Amino acid sequence: MDIVTSTDPLVVARALVLHDLTSTDVATPANVSLLEEAVAQRRWWLEQWADGAPYVAGLVAQDVQDGLLGTSGRWPLCRSCDVDDLHPLYVDPDLGGPDPQWVCEQTGTVVAPLGNL
Repeated sequence: MDIVTSTDPLVVARALVLHDLTSTDVATPANVSLLEEAVAQRRWWLEQWADGAPYVAGLVAQDVQDGLLGTSGRWPLCRSCDVDDLHPLYVDPDLGGPDPQWVCEQTGTVVAPLGNL
């Protein structure tokens, strides 16, 4: 099998976030549609600011988080610490990149790079 790679930062962003949606069992059709909408909106943003390419993956992840909060609740939930209450991970750095990663809201521990949940 050939692995196809892309240099389009939006294709990469979509793949990373889709992987994390899938690995956390929330890649429903509605949630994938939300991802597609986030990618479409960020396409315009990236056309206006080409230097934003290193930031777009983290921003797409944050857009999906915001969208899911209104429909499905907090995502992704932290599964890496011993805290009893459910709490989400957040994208660090706040501007989405470069090199975005998921960080535990409670402990500040880096859980995984974006696309590696």
